[in-house]
Amino acid sequence: MKDAHAHEIAPITSRIGPRFAACAAAGRAALVGYLTAFDPDRQGSLDRLLAACEAGLDVLELGVPFSDPTADGPTIQAAMQRALVAGATLDGALALAAEVRRRFDLPIVLFGYANPLLRRGADALVADVARAGIDGLLVVDLPPEHCAVLRDPARRAGLDWIGLCAPTSTDARIEAVLSVTTGFVYAVSLTGVTGTRLDVDDPALHAQLAALRARAGIPVAVGFGVRDAAQVRALARHADGVIVGSALVEAGLDGAEGLAAKIRELAGALAR
Repeated sequence: MKDAHAHEIAPITSRIGPRFAACAAAGRAALVGYLTAFDPDRQGSLDRLLAACEAGLDVLELGVPFSDPTADGPTIQAAMQRALVAGATLDGALALAAEVRRRFDLPIVLFGYANPLLRRGADALVADVARAGIDGLLVVDLPPEHCAVLRDPARRAGLDWIGLCAPTSTDARIEAVLSVTTGFVYAVSLTGVTGTRLDVDDPALHAQLAALRARAGIPVAVGFGVRDAAQVRALARHADGVIVGSALVEAGLDGAEGLAAKIRELAGALAR
């Protein structure tokens, strides 16, 4: 008979809240960076992940490659395709996270789609995620009304559950997202997919972020379409964190040092 407690582990203490608090105490927003596991291959991915953390990321979002990444634009879709060709698996992504954890204490968020995560079974997945040293889960296609299957075991294990609010979210939808979200809220800056062009001076975006921060009670990080230091600096005035994804994936095409240079540039914008 299978042991009903086989997947139980002691609850972890997430690093996400303390890292945002430390950034706020330093008078700046946090730099959150997304990279796809196994892009362009396992060793190349590990080299880039370690270089990114060394260069000044505050929070790492590690993407689990998936064949149908509907929320992502061409840059991240291509990264996921390269990763899958290179043999990416969920276990491989978790092993990369564990290697990063052995060297760095920054928070790690596992970014993924429900299908490859739930295939493992929620309790088994959460146990594996916590053992890898990951602090939170962001599952793009599990909205509040359907997320309990994974969120509840994740929260019992001490993992944060990162929810997303979009410019089109109604008050009722925002309330539903906030009711299940811990760690930080991901404020999607525009409609469309990742990598779309963003106007950081849009008063509607500023109003969206101000309203969300006023009611969230936890940090708000803004992402989608953020590409350069000027945009990071502008958005940092309106959010607790700035999320960069496609631009980091593109910088990583030039190797680990190209990626590190990009992150140092973005982190420098926040420091000033």
